[in-house]
Amino acid sequence: MRKFIAATLLLSPLFAMAKVPVVASFSIVADITRELGGERVEVQSLVGPDQDAHVFQPAPADVKKLAAAKVFVVSGLGFEGWMPRMSRAAGFKGLTVTAAAKVKPLAAAEEGHHEQDGHDHGSVDPHAWHNPQNVMLYADAIADGLAKADPAGAGYFRQRADAYKTKLKALDAWAAQQFATVPVAKRKVLTSHEAFGYLAARYQIRFMAPQGISTEAEASAKAVARLIQQVKKEQVKAIFFENMADKRLLQQLSNEAGVKVGGKLYADALSSDGKASSYVQLFRSNVETLLSAMR
Repeated sequence: MRKFIAATLLLSPLFAMAKVPVVASFSIVADITRELGGERVEVQSLVGPDQDAHVFQPAPADVKKLAAAKVFVVSGLGFEGWMPRMSRAAGFKGLTVTAAAKVKPLAAAEEGHHEQDGHDHGSVDPHAWHNPQNVMLYADAIADGLAKADPAGAGYFRQRADAYKTKLKALDAWAAQQFATVPVAKRKVLTSHEAFGYLAARYQIRFMAPQGISTEAEASAKAVARLIQQVKKEQVKAIFFENMADKRLLQQLSNEAGVKVGGKLYADALSSDGKASSYVQLFRSNVETLLSAMR
């Protein structure tokens, strides 16, 4: 009888299923992957909440973590400039999933998009997750990748991806409806770096920033002076800080341009305080914060 019970437990899916070890490049992609993978995956993020993926330098522990993974999920579009070197260092033999593979990229801002130390994003803006419609494409790509790594869970991953996309569709419709209550002429925002191009394009918002696409880009004194003049001329109402950026430059702009600080935006990372601990929370928080200043 005991042998029969033991055999039954071993054959039970609950006991037999080993979770797929997955490494995600940074917190936002990690959250989306957990949403889709559910109980069939174990996801670790290389760059955590409130941390800047632009300046990430892999440590030996990160290389070891990737070497043990079966799936490596990255956003793509050049966002993780350190990714190819890290994969080689780890001798990674698993499946690399590029979440933004089918996203139609936007061109990078003309100024400030050339980076140093291997973090060059080239001519495209990599921050595609700020449009929920793009995250729907992320969901498809990640679900397909997980299904390749775990064929038995293909139906499970697809079901969760479809449910997540339904949630994203409702989120997008809500945001469009909310921004429609503000005249386009008043949808002007000043923030630290050019991270919100996809949000701007989707909801007709104009973003201005002293830095370029990456937080590594240095804002020149001439560029800052020009931006102050522009802010005054166009009557921008508020400046927004980002959760993983240096606040000193924006504080200078706020003081010299006479513009109030409108709140905190989440650009390239989730938060560790629970206010934006998931992608859905991040997006909703950003929309609500922007609207409160625009109105």
